[in-house]
Amino acid sequence: MAARSAIEWTESTWNPLTGCTKISAGCEHCYAERMALRLQAMGQPNYRQGFELALHEQALDLPLRWKKPQMIFVNSMSDLFHKDVPVEFVLRVFDAMRRASWHTFQVLTKRAERLEQLDAEIDWPSNVWMGVSVEDERFAFRVGHLRRTHARVKFLSLEPLLGPIPSLDLGGIHWVIVGGESGPGARPMKESWVAGIRDQCVRCRVPFFFKQWGGTAKKRAGRLLAGRTWDELPSRVGMCAP
Repeated sequence: MAARSAIEWTESTWNPLTGCTKISAGCEHCYAERMALRLQAMGQPNYRQGFELALHEQALDLPLRWKKPQMIFVNSMSDLFHKDVPVEFVLRVFDAMRRASWHTFQVLTKRAERLEQLDAEIDWPSNVWMGVSVEDERFAFRVGHLRRTHARVKFLSLEPLLGPIPSLDLGGIHWVIVGGESGPGARPMKESWVAGIRDQCVRCRVPFFFKQWGGTAKKRAGRLLAGRTWDELPSRVGMCAP
């Protein structure tokens, strides 16, 4: 049985590695760290070391056992392109995704530089969507690293969105997710930041997914933007020129 996910833009999660280290502003209130420490306290074997990076060889073939096709978020509790993950292990994860061809895999990283560095070594399967996280203007450079890879579908997760991103370039991007930070200490997100990104997606015909307003009571804050939900998924290539 796959690990069902409450994340609005996916169906299941798969964690062949767990644990991470913080590298930018979006990591400050990391939900995965909070969850890892909770699972450690509960005695979950994969979290014996809490949020320290750990590779789980026994998990590599899990998607091959899940026969029902589904959307799978890879490493919701880590980052596949962390500097301490051996290249050989990264390639084994991609091999598992290639062999589980009936699923669609969503990989997300903040380590965009390493993603581009390893691009030539990756045989990109068509069922893998590759994304980078960008929380504000300071980290918009990550989009360029993603754009230069050979991933078939490229997407952006602008979550937690901590500021406007006026330089955002959607050339060659196939999907954009936006969400506010949630949980303890959640930082606010302005509607104008979200609306500007949505309007650019509409102009460029790039599917737009609004995940949440966030806050300390995210369910009450909801997901409506301008009176409606935005649940678009990549079904066509973005039309903004690269």
